[in-house]
Amino acid sequence: LFTFMANWNDFIGPLIYLSDKDQFTLAIGLYGFLSRVRTEWGPLMAASTIMISPVIILFFFTQRTFIQGITMTGIK
Repeated sequence: LFTFMANWNDFIGPLIYLSDKDQFTLAIGLYGFLSRVRTEWGPLMAASTIMISPVIILFFFTQRTFIQGITMTGIK
């Protein structure tokens, strides 16, 4: 789950390797919502919610295994 989240939210790697705007990732697309003059927070938050939705859905399906792994690390 952590590896998936790290790759899903990666910003610098795709920014360095991708030059075509059609191939940009969602994290780079979110950065496009920011501006130096005025930031529209409504569309930025809507896009952020859409971007985080697959991670939340994945957590719901893997929650039992995730919690079990955390509890087993504390048992000696």
